[in-house]
Amino acid sequence: MNPFAADSKPVRENILNWLQMYPKPYSKKYVNPYTKLRIILCEGAEFESTWFLHQLARHSSDNDLRREVALVRNQEQQQQKRIGALKPLDEHFLETTIGYEQLAIELTAILAQRETDQNNIDALNLALLEDFDHLYRFANLLKKDFGIEAETLLGKLTEVMPGRPTINEHRHPYDHIKYSGNAKTAGLFSKLAANIITAAEQQTMNFYMNMAANYTNDLGRKLFAEIGMVEEMHVSQYECLADPTCSWLEMWLLHEYTECFLYWSCMQDESDSAIKEIWQEHFAMEVAHLKHVAALLEKHEKKKASDVIPEPAFPNPLVFGQNKDYVRSVILSQVWITSDRERYKDVREMPTTADFFYYNNAVNGAPENVASHLIIKHSIKAFNGIDYRSQEAPHPIKELDDRKKDNVTVGKG
Repeated sequence: MNPFAADSKPVRENILNWLQMYPKPYSKKYVNPYTKLRIILCEGAEFESTWFLHQLARHSSDNDLRREVALVRNQEQQQQKRIGALKPLDEHFLETTIGYEQLAIELTAILAQRETDQNNIDALNLALLEDFDHLYRFANLLKKDFGIEAETLLGKLTEVMPGRPTINEHRHPYDHIKYSGNAKTAGLFSKLAANIITAAEQQTMNFYMNMAANYTNDLGRKLFAEIGMVEEMHVSQYECLADPTCSWLEMWLLHEYTECFLYWSCMQDESDSAIKEIWQEHFAMEVAHLKHVAALLEKHEKKKASDVIPEPAFPNPLVFGQNKDYVRSVILSQVWITSDRERYKDVREMPTTADFFYYNNAVNGAPENVASHLIIKHSIKAFNGIDYRSQEAPHPIKELDDRKKDNVTVGKG
């Protein structure tokens, strides 16, 4: 599929009306978990596009270009509102949070297994174990406060057990910064992966930033705030993976191409016919945006779309499927790995003077101050001496297999 050759209407004809922008929500009892993941992912892509275009407009003095930006951005906003309305009224935002973390795990695992760029693979694997642990912490909060077992929301497609303990994920901000990609030499999938994972993690970061203070008890508010800070770390590292030397219009073209790829991927295996129709309509809209930006690139910078995307045919679609074995293998090989500037190191081999230890000790203090530790401690007490998990085999790390005590040493020592 070459999106530049796909049928589309002119951008100005793609305005949605209010009825289109408020579709029927899914049923939280019967929705396929992967449908929820697509919804979260595509809403995140629309937010990223909107925010990027606001930044573009703020860095341009050409009002004719700003008007073209505003036209496309308006439609991205309409798409975002439409996707956001698919969430049902009776779904508590903690239930939605379980979907956010399932997306982070499954999407990261898919991208890491398809990537060929080692810099990107290392960044993805580092964050994968952390999002996996976040799911475990939020799942225990969900059961403790609402009596709901997360496996019913996850469809048992994703295991629930510790990853790298969240308490040991907190690193110095200097260590979030990674090597940038090179748009001229990077493979097409690597460019897509950098854009997709940045948008997805940014959506999670924003969700936690905005929802933390709305939780109904102190422990939940603190847990959202703590994990929200880790999501800030993830966005900081992922946004480094794209090429910052591209022009604003080149980056815009890549944004639109990424959205085309995501909606096209969602169309391939969506089981909900009404939602599949939305993906199809949004794909056509994004194709129109892509062609529109290609024309703007040629007008303003005298460059062709082929200069930015030489081989425009999509790679294989991004299809969700179980990644349990891969996640377990990454836990086994990576649980002691942390970030040290642009590199990744075994924390047990780092000097005690490293910035990681300085920052981690400063922000955490004693474990009893840390919400991600306290939620497990309280859950063990509430659940007759064991934490909540949903796993198919013993934990691959012996120290993390004990359900009667929350481990705070793995990943730090």
